[in-house]
Amino acid sequence: MNESLENALQKAKHYCAFQERCHREVREKLFSMNLKKYEVETLLTQLIEEGYLNEERFAVAFAGGKFRIKQWGKIKISFELKQRQVSDYCIRNALNAINNDDYNKTFITLANKKLQSLATEKNIFIKKRKLQDFLLQKGYEHRLVSGWLKTL
Repeated sequence: MNESLENALQKAKHYCAFQERCHREVREKLFSMNLKKYEVETLLTQLIEEGYLNEERFAVAFAGGKFRIKQWGKIKISFELKQRQVSDYCIRNALNAINNDDYNKTFITLANKKLQSLATEKNIFIKKRKLQDFLLQKGYEHRLVSGWLKTL
């Protein structure tokens, strides 16, 4: 391995060690170092073999973080992972890693908080529409949202 390739590998290892990355992010980073396609593929393979790059680990960390910190629903998380070209298998595993009890509690907490912020809205239909739009925009499933709205 030549010196520039070894240097690129060290930079990529540091990039991957700093935070979990998806394959696409690392591939783009390597191409930004003006490497050729076969060099990028060689380095990606080495990063995967050495455990610096793991798509499933990235997907689980991404899903967990977005759920805990931004309170995103599974639909939005799934969409964002697809945008990052993560495999369906890894997306399913990442979504399954989210605890269902925590997911439902977060949904209820978020819905109740939004409902309180709409306390001044007198028209129940407008209130329900705003609640529904908010919860769907956060990425929660339509069946979950409509089921909760029926209880109002």
